[in-house]
Amino acid sequence: MNDKVEHLKLIQGIITRMNTNSFQIKGWTITLVSALLALYANSGKVTYIFIALIPVLIFWFLDSYYLQQERKFRALYNDIVDAANYGDDIKNFKMSIDKYKSCKYCLINAIISVTILPLYLLLALGLIVGGFILK
Repeated sequence: MNDKVEHLKLIQGIITRMNTNSFQIKGWTITLVSALLALYANSGKVTYIFIALIPVLIFWFLDSYYLQQERKFRALYNDIVDAANYGDDIKNFKMSIDKYKSCKYCLINAIISVTILPLYLLLALGLIVGGFILK
């Protein structure tokens, strides 16, 4: 049973890192967009507004990827807990998430998740609309 607890701690550490990465990506997105908007305010060149779309789209993809991976590791965590409860034999310290390939864990579901879509979609639409209005 101690091995199962240690296994769960390792997986929880991975889940925590994924969540931390996601939080940092959101911070970097806001920072870069703000910097590019400051450049626009200083120079008056609308190009900076459209350039700000690039990090938004890249970070949207990265944030979604980390959420997808986090969901897979949460599913692995739950499977190990269930195996411990039902006496099933799962290899200790196995970290493979290959079996979680259903659409439930696909990247598209992460991209449109409630925690990701509003931030990046509103940022992207705001930049596009603002860029065309100011142009």
